[in-house]
Amino acid sequence: MKKVIKIILIVLAIVFIVIQFFRPEKNSEIEIPENEIAATFSVPQNVHQILKVSCYDCHSNTTIYPWYWNIQPIAWFLSNHFNEGKRHLNFSIFSTYPAFSQYKKFKEITEQVKRDEMPLTSYTLIHRDAVLNDNQKMEIENWATAAMHEMEKKYPADSLKRPK
Repeated sequence: MKKVIKIILIVLAIVFIVIQFFRPEKNSEIEIPENEIAATFSVPQNVHQILKVSCYDCHSNTTIYPWYWNIQPIAWFLSNHFNEGKRHLNFSIFSTYPAFSQYKKFKEITEQVKRDEMPLTSYTLIHRDAVLNDNQKMEIENWATAAMHEMEKKYPADSLKRPK
């Protein structure tokens, strides 16, 4: 029995070592300023700082990778998490979204921050500085609502709805 356990542990150790050579691709750190959200919408400095600390790791191309990202299979999990977050909202390419999508994203930002759905608890457990206090939530909600109002003045109402 001890011999079987020893063989299993050796195999697991070998597998663990081998998977270290298969790393997911990191976010593109190349920023195109005209595609970033601030290129199209006014983002006050305080709101931009909140977004950088609490949102950008998962919702931009400027992820700051923690040291444990270098360990497999943790990197695979985090990479999937980052890619999923960017699929839903990517501040680095926000200006490339169609108007109706931008409008919807602002509405979702407001709703999710209000309901404490963002940032995710799994993120804030490790990144304590990303936890939003009531004042920061209000600042984000006010900013997103103001951006929606700005869009309502700039675009016809039907262009802010998904085409059918």
